[in-house]
This record gives sequence, structure tokens and C-alpha cells, in this order.
Amino acid sequence: MHIPIDPSDSAPIYEQIREGIAASILNGDLAPGDSLPSIRALARDLRVSVITTTRAYNELVADGLVDAVRGKGVFVRAQDADQLRRRARQQIDESLDAAVRAARAAGIEDRELGARLAQRLEEER
Repeated sequence: MHIPIDPSDSAPIYEQIREGIAASILNGDLAPGDSLPSIRALARDLRVSVITTTRAYNELVADGLVDAVRGKGVFVRAQDADQLRRRARQQIDESLDAAVRAARAAGIEDRELGARLAQRLEEER
């Protein structure tokens, strides 16, 4: 499983792992019933501590995206489509809030911020 980790990012490593796995679930790369790598295996692959991956997995359980089955592993939970859309909207809103705060702090005007968003949308097509 490839999860991009950026040590210079302001987000903690466990949060980057959580976001990477959550994105894979929300976009369908991980299907209901799929097992996640063991905590130790993921920690080794990402070269992070077991504590970090444990926290990421605990967050995913708390988010309702996965189920931890003692002695068996962690599995993607079946998701209701409306619930997935609500979560996606929440993530989008949080990201947009952060972008607006960063733009305000840097003195970037609304028009430029909107243009940058439009450019990203076009690039993703």
C-alpha cells in the first residue's frame, strides 16, 4: 500500500497515514472487507514507529471506516454511499477552510484563490 508521507508537512505523520488510507477507502481503491496491512508491516514499509501506525488505525476505527478484529487484523467496513459523500464533503470543507486561512494569511485575494481552485479542477479532468 502506497501512502505518501511528507515529514515537512504540518500534519502529523499518523494523520497523513489516516488520510491516505481514508482516501483509498473513499475513492474505492480499498473495498469493503479488504484487509489493511498489519500495524507492524505498515510501520516497517513507511519507516515510522508502530505507535504512529497504531494511532492512525485507531483514528480510522473511530471514523467508522474500518473494523479491528482482535487476532485477525483490520478490515475496511462496508460504507453507506450517503455516509461516504458526507465524509467526503466534510474533508473537502476542512481542506477549503485551510486553503482560505492560508490565502488570508498570505494576502492572496479571493479571485486568485478561486482561479487556483479552478485550475486544479481542470488539471484533474
